[in-house]
Amino acid sequence: MKLNRLLDTLPAFQGQVSDVEIDRIVVDSRHVQPGDLFIAIPGVNVDGHRFIAAAVERGAVAVIGERPGRDLAGLGAVAYVQVPNARAAWGWLCAAWEGFPARQMTLIGVTGTDGKTTTTNLTYHILRAAGLNVGMISTVNARIGDEESDTGLHTTTPDPPAVQAYLTRMVETGATHAVLEVTSHGLAQHRIAGCDFDVAVVTNVTHEHLDAHGSLAAYQQAKAQLFEGLSLSFRKPASPKVAILNQDDDSFRYLSPIPADRQVTYSLHGPADVIAQDVRFAPDRTRFTLHTPMGSIPIETPLVGAFNVSNVLAAASTSVALGIELDAIRAGVTALPGIPGRMERIEQGQSFLAIVDFAHTPNALQRALETARTMTGPGGRVIVVFGCAGLRDREKRTLMGHIAGELADRVVITAEDPRTESLDEIMAKSVTAATAVGKREGLDLWRVSDRGAAILFACQQARAGDVVISCGKGHEQSMCFGSIEYPWDDREAMRRALAGETLDTLPTAKTVRGQKRR
Repeated sequence: MKLNRLLDTLPAFQGQVSDVEIDRIVVDSRHVQPGDLFIAIPGVNVDGHRFIAAAVERGAVAVIGERPGRDLAGLGAVAYVQVPNARAAWGWLCAAWEGFPARQMTLIGVTGTDGKTTTTNLTYHILRAAGLNVGMISTVNARIGDEESDTGLHTTTPDPPAVQAYLTRMVETGATHAVLEVTSHGLAQHRIAGCDFDVAVVTNVTHEHLDAHGSLAAYQQAKAQLFEGLSLSFRKPASPKVAILNQDDDSFRYLSPIPADRQVTYSLHGPADVIAQDVRFAPDRTRFTLHTPMGSIPIETPLVGAFNVSNVLAAASTSVALGIELDAIRAGVTALPGIPGRMERIEQGQSFLAIVDFAHTPNALQRALETARTMTGPGGRVIVVFGCAGLRDREKRTLMGHIAGELADRVVITAEDPRTESLDEIMAKSVTAATAVGKREGLDLWRVSDRGAAILFACQQARAGDVVISCGKGHEQSMCFGSIEYPWDDREAMRRALAGETLDTLPTAKTVRGQKRR
């Protein structure tokens, strides 16, 4: 593709416009081949502008960056284009390279702190139940036609080349709709630039990722970008721009004033356009009546907890906005048996419930423990295993320690991606918070550095009627110590623990401090 044709798609740029032929778009100078366009992206630790000379030596025929060309060495006679934001340019250029596939489908974006993956999957299943050809990209997997593929070891929106390639494959398989889970990192880092959304959905916006965004206000603004982009994006025939808003969440306050052709609101409590009434919880399912502007219908789902009712309402509201019939909404909700690592039960014939959940934020941990409480038998206890990640929001270590101390009967604090931070120091913050609300180390509070040993210890504490819930890793398949990702699966660790064994794939010592069983 010609460089000047690619540049026509950028919102803003300045520099040399050339008709040089571009073979590929590359952001890693080590992968540059003759004929490539190299985009120099300033990163947190590495500035891509430093590698422009290396990219040109390897054969780059054009370079895009944020700095003035006169300040850069090694460009030679290669065409250079300056842009306000190189990451945004990367997204736009990848979309242009693929022919803007998002403009050929109705595109739905789901954002929020918690519940994004579940809501994305619910929406996908409802649209399929309605007979639509729909694709999906979540932080867990991508679904295109009858194919399903993993999208990575950890949880964030894929980079622009992957997003646009997934969307292109959807178009090629005849998809008319696509549902994308959109993270705050994906928004802030412009990974969905060039994606023209028709429906923007929010689950909730609570305390998370403040390490990356700097403040709650900045985090909220990142989430708001999805809604602000509605009125600016490409308009498709007969596809109004719709905002799906949670009236129970504080995000409604600052998202509702953002212009959209239509807003659909949902609430557990009402009033709203879509509400749930007569909610009845059981350990293995939830029943309620869904009320919508199109009528009412009974809903039954194997998803448990009030937060999952809210997720169903978000997906149902999206479907209402798209004109999906109520029977298809009910069928789609019923068709989703559960999400890997989201309140997932592990059954090995034990006398207590064993659950793995992805809850890694204060809000999600609170909701998970509140739900676990409803699942205990007579006299049953909630035993939680959790940790907090290193090099991430430090404040939540205290918040989550408080929540676990208040809502669980027994607390086991362990590792969750400590990265280059001291695991002992991370755990100490949560231990201090849990003791501040009454937990006693060695009696109903323990710190176990090895996560496999922590889960085994929790299961050894359990008796009939209890719930053991391991929070924070969910579906993830690795854990980071230092800069190395070690294989890890909480679900397999729970299975091993129920068999009296540990999953030994981590570099932590299997020690229990202050261990005293009662």
